[in-house]
Amino acid sequence: MSAVAPTLEAFFTQRLMSQKRASRHTIAAYRDGFRLLLAFAHDRCGKAPSQLEFDDLDAPAIGAFPDHLERERGNSAQSRNTRLAAIHSLFRFAALRHPGHAAPHRTGACHLAQALRPDHRAVPGARRDQRAPRRS
Repeated sequence: MSAVAPTLEAFFTQRLMSQKRASRHTIAAYRDGFRLLLAFAHDRCGKAPSQLEFDDLDAPAIGAFPDHLERERGNSAQSRNTRLAAIHSLFRFAALRHPGHAAPHRTGACHLAQALRPDHRAVPGARRDQRAPRRS
């Protein structure tokens, strides 16, 4: 079994249910979002959801997921952002349990947040230039 499955289970039981005391509606929304993500990852890499590794849920895969939601499922920006917030929360939780998967970056959450920003989709891990644009 991969590290993703037990981490996802712990995320629901420990983080959402015990620590956050999330409502049943929130838990159901997160469940549905992760089902979609796991199905998307399965289609993308051909692995069964129980065999997926964190490396299969890398920045390009997570970055392509919102496009898939909008294009294939017709999700609104609000639905897309809700699902991305759930993924972001999972990766923050997972970074504490599996810091080796966040090695090139301080935390998986930072890496994920960069991957989800539109200006970082083309080049995973790239940083946007913060300087003011030059005027001619």
